[in-house]
Amino acid sequence: MSQPKQMQLSVLVVDDEALARSRLTNLLQRDQQVVKVLEASDGVAAINVIEAERPDIVFLDIQMPRLGGLDLVQALGAENMPHTIFVTAYDQYAVRAFEAAAADYLVKPFSDERFEQSMHRIKARISQSQPSQLGPHILDAAVRSGGFWRRLVVRSGGVVRFLSIGDIDWIEAANVYVTLHVGRHEYLYRIALSHLASKLDPSRFVRIHRSTVVNIERIKELEPISQGEYEVVMTDGTRLHLSRTYRLELEKLLGQPL
Repeated sequence: MSQPKQMQLSVLVVDDEALARSRLTNLLQRDQQVVKVLEASDGVAAINVIEAERPDIVFLDIQMPRLGGLDLVQALGAENMPHTIFVTAYDQYAVRAFEAAAADYLVKPFSDERFEQSMHRIKARISQSQPSQLGPHILDAAVRSGGFWRRLVVRSGGVVRFLSIGDIDWIEAANVYVTLHVGRHEYLYRIALSHLASKLDPSRFVRIHRSTVVNIERIKELEPISQGEYEVVMTDGTRLHLSRTYRLELEKLLGQPL
């Protein structure tokens, strides 16, 4: 009887500290099932490696300059992430928020035994053909202010861009994703409109249609159409439809009836 084929894994280590990368690389090279070990010193480089090499596993540092681990998830899209083990200096209580979304996490400094435990866990998940469980909820842990998101990380033309929430003029649904309108630029962002709307400051952003959210500071005027419906004229001249269904939300934000 032939023996089952041994699992062969490619693993990416993402950390801005060379010593931290070296430690993980050395541990991985001892594993006979790991046939390739890749490295990236920041999140931007990691995105390129993930797209080009499609590693099975990524050890992802949470805190890095330029682009941290959670920002990387935002930029690449949670659904495109390999099986992920977060590496962090946070204590075990702070990192619990990641447990449901990642295969595992390692708290620096970690022992060889703790590393082996993580590898055993992630191999079991891969062998059982369980998908990576990073989902939209992991983005809730990304940089926020006052409980609401204050920036988004998007990819455009191969460049990773940091967008301040306040710079967004309006947002429209684009099938299961959204299009962000920022000045004369448009960016596709991989998230549902309803989920993104729930993460925006309601004193600044308001939904005017089932497929449209606007930045209240970019509204120039409202023009009545008929039967309680209006056209929302933005400062750049864009005209958007305010439906009766969402009129009350705008009135609450304005503090007066239309």
